[in-house]
Amino acid sequence: QVQLQESGPGLVKPTQTLSLTCTVSGGSITSNGGYWSWVRQPPGKGLEWMGRVDYVGRISYSPALKSRIAVSRDTTKNQFTLRLNDLTPADTATYYCTGLGSWGQGTQVTVSS
Repeated sequence: QVQLQESGPGLVKPTQTLSLTCTVSGGSITSNGGYWSWVRQPPGKGLEWMGRVDYVGRISYSPALKSRIAVSRDTTKNQFTLRLNDLTPADTATYYCTGLGSWGQGTQVTVSS
């Protein structure tokens, strides 16, 4: 079973850009059929799928975030990344990476001045 670990800043300011990295171990992000997603959960709310990159590098985004999000991957490091720009306090959430049925532990991101 693969293991995923998110990393990135816990506190960012409004209008700034959030960058998170998901490091995958125990399996390759290029393995056939792998879909690697970012999901977030604001306080008191449900899970929101944000975007994903698949095993051949195809990328898709939530329509609600499409203008502000970028997902990419680094196959040499077995990592995939999230960039979310023009942050507001509404982007405060726990951010998760997930793939092949596994989830990272999540990382709390607070957007505040």
